[in-house]
Amino acid sequence: MNSLTWLFTLLFLIMLVLKLDEKAPWNWFLIFIPVWIFDTILLVMLIVKMAGRCKSGFDPRHGSHNIKKKAWYLIAMLLKLAFCLALCAKLEQFTTMNLSYVFIPLWALLAGALIELGYNVFFVRD
Repeated sequence: MNSLTWLFTLLFLIMLVLKLDEKAPWNWFLIFIPVWIFDTILLVMLIVKMAGRCKSGFDPRHGSHNIKKKAWYLIAMLLKLAFCLALCAKLEQFTTMNLSYVFIPLWALLAGALIELGYNVFFVRD
């Protein structure tokens, strides 16, 4: 999975540099395709793991914290997707939305990440 992360990051950065250097007249939605493919893979893996908890024989008393963590990951992925879509729409000038509104999903994602970090540092004692 680690090499897959590097591959999609490299593809995205190459496409981004080509777009910013005006070597490629591609749509911004096309530039973000490696990001969305990788996010789709992660979402499918997350949904499969969450659906595995619904199978018979699963003891819900073990790992109740785990489902909350997976739900947070799902929300985080959806916030990232919302930010990428809003950013592409703004860059392609499909919308006249103020730029500060485009960043609301990213700010919510970062605030949630800070809350989770604080919780893990101060309250989780394993």
